[in-house]
Amino acid sequence: MNKQSRLTTYILIGLALGILTGYIAHVQLDKPESFADTMSLVTMVFLRLIKMIIAPLVFSTLVCGIAKMGDASAVGRVGVKTLGWFIIASIMSLSLGLVLVNIFRPGDALLGHIAATAAKTDLATSSFTVKDFLIHLVPASVAEAMAKNEILQIVFFSLFFGLAAAASGSKANALVEALDGLAHIMLKVTGYVMKFAPLAVFAAVAGTVAKSGPGVLSVYGVFMSEFYFGLAVLWLLLIIIGSLFLKGRIFTLLKEMRSPTLLAFSTASSEAAYPKTLEGLERFGVRNRIASFVLPIGYSFNLDGSMMYCTFATIFIAQAYGIEMSLGQQLTMMAFLMLTSKGIAGVPRASLVVIAATLGQFNIPEAGMLLLLGIDHFLDMGRSATNVIGNSIAAAVVAKWEGEMDPPKEAA
Repeated sequence: MNKQSRLTTYILIGLALGILTGYIAHVQLDKPESFADTMSLVTMVFLRLIKMIIAPLVFSTLVCGIAKMGDASAVGRVGVKTLGWFIIASIMSLSLGLVLVNIFRPGDALLGHIAATAAKTDLATSSFTVKDFLIHLVPASVAEAMAKNEILQIVFFSLFFGLAAAASGSKANALVEALDGLAHIMLKVTGYVMKFAPLAVFAAVAGTVAKSGPGVLSVYGVFMSEFYFGLAVLWLLLIIIGSLFLKGRIFTLLKEMRSPTLLAFSTASSEAAYPKTLEGLERFGVRNRIASFVLPIGYSFNLDGSMMYCTFATIFIAQAYGIEMSLGQQLTMMAFLMLTSKGIAGVPRASLVVIAATLGQFNIPEAGMLLLLGIDHFLDMGRSATNVIGNSIAAAVVAKWEGEMDPPKEAA
């Protein structure tokens, strides 16, 4: 059994033990919330370990990838193909959520059972405008962007830095080699951090089940099952479209993505899976300069699972309040979400923030967010796993387009 298979096995064991331990704590302890707080400390430490890797890893791999492409025309060509794929995937994800929520109409079950009153959700919503998005895109300080793990800003600076390094020719070789060394060191650090992943998964699941109880899974069981059905359809569509370019190798890619996808699912964090996704893509055969270019951009622009959730959840809340939205209004909302869902990878509870902002724009009571807060962690698990699959397929397809695909490599 290689290291990837062992990690996957240990994460599954941690997941199962977490559910069992959380259930016992919920039933036996007088204050399961205290147990949940203790478990959250373990999860928080692990996620902070991951976050300390993200900024140097994204910067070093992206700059090296761009510099090795050689010129701005090559970067522009790959960038256009990457963004083209992301736009198509975004439209598909948002549209699928819109179609399924109108077919299933899960909000109708709550119609008449909730009061249309304002309630505080502690979600900041004022910053999600096109103007503020564009201003936020450009870092005032690259040091601040890295300190706060602002992935979109790091990507923006890295694009300029990489292009300048490529244009500088041999004068930049020493620096590019140094950054390449930094990338390899950070991947080695990733290996050390990942040894704690099963423990973090155990703590995350045990804490959530202990605090909310297993009943939280059944109260909104229909909504969750319909949403996960939607994610399954989205996976199928992404795999079918990917297979048009990758042929039978799409299944090899999915096999390589087992560990990072399971890690994202268990921790409800796409960010936690970033380093392992990058490693898996390179083992699959995607050359480093493509993987390190496409993946960071994907983490800001191509969160397929999160985008599908945005339309699904927003219309669900409207249905729960008996608010019927016309087709034109729903399409306008989809266009709004197309913009506001970009660049939110580093925002806590990002999907909820975007949904709350959208509710305000379309006069839907923000109190509706309270309907989802209790089960958001379990929904986020599926969203995060889908984000990993979507970005890995995107990187592999772009590599295929560019002729930057090698035979699969054996796992170390």
